[in-house]
Amino acid sequence: MAEMCDKIQRLSKGLASPTRYRIVEVLMDGPKAVSDIVAKVKLTQPAVSQHLRTLKACGLVESTKRGQEVYYSLNARYMMGILKSLSSDMQKCKALRAETVR
Repeated sequence: MAEMCDKIQRLSKGLASPTRYRIVEVLMDGPKAVSDIVAKVKLTQPAVSQHLRTLKACGLVESTKRGQEVYYSLNARYMMGILKSLSSDMQKCKALRAETVR
């Protein structure tokens, strides 16, 4: 359970900033170069890069280098894994609560 708490904490940290959430929204359309993300969120390249580093450290995005450009994409597998685990844990709690009420 502690491991799951750590994952949820990292997920929350990644999405806690409105700017990082906007970046995640931009990446929902598919991989993007930093310059494309900068154009969409209308921030400076250094600011976007800093947010991308945080998102990557939280496991929410992945990067791939293609020539000189670095492309970022959502780490959907990681996010879905967390959400599935959380949903499963919530179902267990719901079942336990239902048994307690009986």
